[in-house]
Amino acid sequence: MAGRGKLIAVIGDEDTCTGFLLGGVGELNKNRKPNFLVVEKDTSVTEIEETFKSFLSRNDIGIILINQFIAEMIRHAIDGHMDSIPAVLEIPSKEHPYDASKDSILRRAKGMFSAEDFR
Repeated sequence: MAGRGKLIAVIGDEDTCTGFLLGGVGELNKNRKPNFLVVEKDTSVTEIEETFKSFLSRNDIGIILINQFIAEMIRHAIDGHMDSIPAVLEIPSKEHPYDASKDSILRRAKGMFSAEDFR
């Protein structure tokens, strides 16, 4: 018998969260805590970081999607996360394009390989 799957959590701007919620990502756990945070102009960095840390501690979340411009606000917390689950993936937003040089996972992956590995 297969175990229950894990959820995708989203920390993003209104457009990003709305898109994922319309796609069926939104859930409430048994404590009525959602698996998403809509970041608005008045959302504090402390609230974003606390939500990120709460998603890391939940055993029902397997992937955390976060807009890259929001990830920059809590870069120290993201860089401190070394576990493979939940995976933290930085995604672009409508207003902010993706910049691969800022992505902590991509930087770690580049550090694992050298140019010789691809010859």
